[in-house]
Amino acid sequence: MSRMSDEREKLRKFRELDDAFSQALRALDAGKSGVPEVSHEAAPRTDFEDRLKALMQEYALSQACVHRMLTTLVEYQRIA
Repeated sequence: MSRMSDEREKLRKFRELDDAFSQALRALDAGKSGVPEVSHEAAPRTDFEDRLKALMQEYALSQACVHRMLTTLVEYQRIA
């Protein structure tokens, strides 16, 4: 695979991860607001976790590193 294709594939994976992360955050917000969570939310969370772990392994990122990144993004209101 060419370098350009590799980069596109990585971007696609990150977009998918971003979408899954947004879904997980919305589900958490729904739970905080008193709205009951729908039972089918467990599958997207598992899918999100699987993709996150795969990306962490691919880029050799520790849990602490990812936690710092997400905390920073939330702090600067880049994600809800």
